[in-house]
Parts: sequence; C-alpha cells; structure tokens
Amino acid sequence: MSVFKSEWLQIFKTRKMLVSIVAVLFIPVLYSGMFLWAFWNPYAQLTNLPVAIVNEDSGANFEGETMHLGEELTDKLVSSEQFKFEEISAEDAEKQLQDRNYYMLIRIPENFSQHATTLLDKEPSKLVIDYIPNEGFNFLSAQIGETAMEKIKIEVNSQVSKTYAEKLFTSITKLGDGFAEAADGASKLDEGAQKLMDGAGDLQGYLEQLASSTIELADGTSELKQGAQKAATGATSLADGVAKLEQGSSQLSAGAGELSAGAKQLAQGINNYTDGAAKVAEGQNTLVEKQQAFNQGLNSLTQNTENLQTGASQLSESATKLNAGIGSLSEQMQQILATLPEEQAASLQATLKQLNEGSTQLAGGLNNLTTSTGSLQQGAAQLNESSSQLLAAQQQISAGANDLVANSDALRGGIQNIAGGNATMAEKLNELTQGAGAAKKGANELATGLNTLVTGSGKLNDGTSLLAEKSGELAEGSTTLADGTKELAEGTETLTSKLQDASEEAKIDSGDANYEMVAQPVDVDKTVVNHVPNYGTGFAPYFISLGLFVGALLISIVFPFVEPAVRPTNPVAWFFSKVSVLAVVGIIQSAITIAIVVGILGLEVDSLPWFIVTTVLTSFTFLAIVQMLVSIMGDPGRFVAILILIIQLTTSAGTFPLELVPMPLRAFNPFFPMTYSVQAFKVAISTGDGAFLGFNFAVLAGFTLVCLAITLGYFALVFTRRYSKQQQA
Repeated sequence: MSVFKSEWLQIFKTRKMLVSIVAVLFIPVLYSGMFLWAFWNPYAQLTNLPVAIVNEDSGANFEGETMHLGEELTDKLVSSEQFKFEEISAEDAEKQLQDRNYYMLIRIPENFSQHATTLLDKEPSKLVIDYIPNEGFNFLSAQIGETAMEKIKIEVNSQVSKTYAEKLFTSITKLGDGFAEAADGASKLDEGAQKLMDGAGDLQGYLEQLASSTIELADGTSELKQGAQKAATGATSLADGVAKLEQGSSQLSAGAGELSAGAKQLAQGINNYTDGAAKVAEGQNTLVEKQQAFNQGLNSLTQNTENLQTGASQLSESATKLNAGIGSLSEQMQQILATLPEEQAASLQATLKQLNEGSTQLAGGLNNLTTSTGSLQQGAAQLNESSSQLLAAQQQISAGANDLVANSDALRGGIQNIAGGNATMAEKLNELTQGAGAAKKGANELATGLNTLVTGSGKLNDGTSLLAEKSGELAEGSTTLADGTKELAEGTETLTSKLQDASEEAKIDSGDANYEMVAQPVDVDKTVVNHVPNYGTGFAPYFISLGLFVGALLISIVFPFVEPAVRPTNPVAWFFSKVSVLAVVGIIQSAITIAIVVGILGLEVDSLPWFIVTTVLTSFTFLAIVQMLVSIMGDPGRFVAILILIIQLTTSAGTFPLELVPMPLRAFNPFFPMTYSVQAFKVAISTGDGAFLGFNFAVLAGFTLVCLAITLGYFALVFTRRYSKQQQA
C-alpha cells in the first residue's frame, strides 16, 4: 500500500484525529473572522458610549442680548448623537464617573458665556471646558474622547466667532451709514468752501488793485514832490540864467561878427585839407596792393617749409634705418671677419666703424634738420598770420581814406553854410537880448509859485506813502486768505470724496453665510488614495495572517508531522505524503476563511483572484515553517514557532506603521514572513499594485521552498538512520 494512501486512510479511520483536524480547519477563520467581526467598524457604535454632560453656565449679556452658550452647546452635543450624551447634575457627576456609569465627563463652567463676551477686552478670558475621562475604565475611550473634544472646541470657536462676526458686520454697516451722512455734510462744506474761495479770490484781486494803485499814487506824489522841488530850483536858476543870458547875448552878438570872419578862413583851410586827403588815399591803395603780393609770397613760403619738414622727417627716418642696418651688418660681419686674414679684417673693421659713425652723424644731423625745419615752419606761419592782420588794417585805412575823399565836397558845402548862418545868428542875437529882459521878470514870479507847490506836495507825499504801506500789507493778507481758502476747498473736496469711498466700502451685504465664513473660513477636502472603508478592512491583512499562522501551529498538535502511517519505502514519498495532507489542510483553511470574511463579513477586495492566491500562498508558507520546526525539534519547535509568531505580531506593521514601532524591533521586520503576507493582503484588498504584489509573492514562495527543502533533507536523514538498515536486513 502506498504511503500517500496509508496516510489519508489513517486520518479517516482515526475518528479522534479526523475530528481534531476538522476543528483545526476552522481555527484561522475563528481568529480572523471573530477579530474582524468585533472590530469591523467600532466608530459606528459610538452612539452607545455613555458620556455625561454637566452644564453650570449661568449665561451673560452681550450688546443688550442674553447669551447661554453652555445651554446651546449641550443641546447641540445631545442632538449630534456623536456619543450617548446625557445631561446630569453636578452633584451626581463625580460619583457616576467613579461608578463606571460613564466613560468620560464634560463640565461647562459657570463663567463660560461670560468669558465669550471678553473677546474685545484689553485682557480677554478664554472659554474653558473641563474634560474628565475615566482612563482606568477604558483608555481607548479616553483617546476617542480627546478627538471628540477637539471637534467640540472647533464648534464652540465657530459659534463665538459667528456671534462676533454678526456684531462686527452690524457695526461696519452702521459705520458705513455714518460715512454716508458725513459725506453729505462734507459736500455741503465743500460748496461753502468753494464760495468762500471765490469771494477770497475777488477780495484778493480788489486789494491787489488797491495796493497797486496806492503804490502808483505814492510814486506819483513822490515824483510830484521831487519835480516841484526841481522846478523851484530850476525856476530860481532860470531867473539867474536869464539875467546872465541878457548880459551874454550882448557879448555873443559881438563875437558872432568875429566868428563869421573865422569861418571864411576855415573854409580856405578845409579846401587845402581835402586836396591832401586825396593824395593819401591814392598812396594807401598802392600800399594795399603791395601788401597782398607780399602775403601771397608768405603763403608759398609756408607751404614750402611744410614740404621741407616732411622731406626732412622722411630723410631722418631713412637715416635711422640706415644706421640700424649698418649696425646689424657690422654684427653679421663679425663672423666673416674672423675667417679673413688679420690685416684685411682690421682694414674692413675700421671701414665698418667709420661707416657706422658716419651714419650715426648723418642721422643726428637729419634729426636736427627736422627740428630746424619745424621751427622754420612755425615762424613762417606766424609771419603769414601777422602779415594777414597788417593787410586787413591797411585795407581799413584805405577804405577810411576813400570815405574821407568822398565826403570832402560835403565838408566844403557845410563850411559855407556855417559862414552864412553866422551872419544870421548875429542878427537874431540882438532880438534875444531884448526877450531875455522880459523872461527874467517871469522867471522870478515862477520861482515864488513853485516854492509854494513844494510845501504842499511834501504833505501829500507823506500821506500817500502811509496809504501805500498799509494797502500792501492788506494785499499780502488777502493773498494768504485766498491760499488758505483754496486749500480749504481742496481739503473739503478730498474729504467728500474719501467719505463717499469709505461709505461704499463699508456697505456689506451680510447674512448667515458671511457669519459662517468668518467663523469657519477653512474647509478641508479629503481625497483618499486606495480607500479603506472601515477598521475591519484595514485590519484584515493582519488578522488573516495571524489566523493562518495559528491554524498552522495547531495542526501540528493533532497531526503527526514525522511518524508515517506505514513504513515508508523512500524519504521523498514519506515527505510528500505529509506535505499532501498539509497542502489540503491549507487549501481548506484558506477556502473557509475567504468564504466567511468575503461572503459573510462583506470584506471588499480589489482583486478576488489575487486575494485567493495570497491566502493560499500565506497558508502554505506558515505550514511549511511550522512543519520544518516541529519535524526537526518536536515540542521545542512549537515553542520556537510561538516566539516567531510573537515577534511577527509586533514587527509586521499590520496595525501601527513600522515607523511607530521601537527602533530595536524594526530590525526584525524584513526577516519574517508575516511582513510580506500583510503587505500582499494590503495589495490584494486595497492598493492593487501588481509589481509590489509579485515581490511579496516571491518572498513568501522563497520562505516556503527553503523550509520544504530543509524538511525534505531532514526526512532523508531520518529515513537513512531509521529505515535503511531494516531494508538491508
């Protein structure tokens, strides 16, 4: 009978073993199914968690309205059904909490609403809610309660902010109305300021005209006074002059005769002068012509000296190059001279020396020549410039002489007219002597009247000066007034505009939506990657792996991993007869687990085929590890398997992230199979990452093959020691 058949017949014939194996088949689903069922969605049951509320708030008045924030908060908490909130009295609160009737206590103090009204005070008081959990009763409920308290704090902050936002918007609206009324008043003020500015401008114009007129009047009276004084002085002088005129006219009449005789002599001299001027003009013209010819010669000389300097410079450069070439030739000849006879070399050396000295002197002489030709050019240029200036002056003299000759005829005619006029003047001077006597009498009378005018004009000048001074000050004041009214008008116009703008800005259409915006300006949009709907789904990879490992551990108790049903014929058949049973057990355990978790609990998986493969492969891996340990070590092997299970429970990152596990335990994570089974279940259930799933499958398959290979080697060793001798006998 084959080993395989014997192994299975032993199971079915032995009722105790069969029942035990069947019971073990349900161990994985008992672990994973019961755990997942218990923790499938615990937060959905929070409405059954009793929480006590004690409201001691006495309320407060704010802006003429009564606030009872404690009562409002209590009503909202009870109606929210987040927990099983129950309002109790303060006297029973502590006892009820100690008697474990409630997991936590929320106390709203007496000054809760009063503190809410101090937001705008210099030293505002915060709203305080007392949170008292009974952590010894259940620590996890206390942690859940802290999360709920954060939500309660946000709700209270929102309510207080909403209340203040409503008051703030109301105040802003009133402020906007006040700005509008102020803008209307400022507009009327602006109109008055405009009228005041116009009146001040007119007043300024009138006062400036008045000041200008008084200044002109003062200037006129001052000039009148000065003119009167001068007229009086002149009248006196006129009287004295007329007297002298009377005397001098007589003398002038006598001299007029003598002047007529002298005029005739002057006419003869002018005729002689004009004849000489004609000769001078003729000679000056000849001189100008010669000077022009001289200038042309100087220009030619200047140009030639420039050419001379250019040639001298070129010669000097050539001589310098010649000298350099002779020097270079002398250096090159030194090698040739060394090969010649001494007498020829000495003769040729002397010749080269003389040639070098001559070229040097030639170069120096040409340099001096270049310098001299430069000086000669500068002198010729200066001489040419001076000659041009002399020519210009002679041309002016020639032009003047020609003008003198041209005007000689007019001079002759003029002197003849003078002679005729002198005779007429002598006749009229006699008449002047007679009129001067009459003018003397009138000048005396004029001087007397002007003295009287001087006295009156002095008084008038003093009055107009004072008037001009004061009217000037008045005009300056009116200018300041006009500037001030202009600035006032501009200011009132700006005030009106800004108040109107402020009124428009302060117009706020507020409502509950605005109050809610101020109270809670931020919302959070949650976008989930690889959604996990509940705790059961999140813990499924961990609990299914745990159940399969426990199932593999318990099958080692009810099924013998080493002892064969009949004597094996070879180690391979013996090994595979045991493995076949374990493989069927693993498949049945996996099937039952999948049926309960997916079919009854309703676990949602991303890929059911991959989930089935992951469950079967995980079961095979754990069975292979337990088979290896128990086959080789027996009961100590089971103890080692339990230690491996404990380490895996803490290091597989099935519950908390690996980063939250203590650092010494993290080092075990990569070396145990539950790490990879948990990761594979997460992919199959939630993420759907095929590449990562393949990696975890490869690691689990590696664990399985290594353990099976070690177990097969152990079976071969035992078979050799135990059964090979019996076959030989």
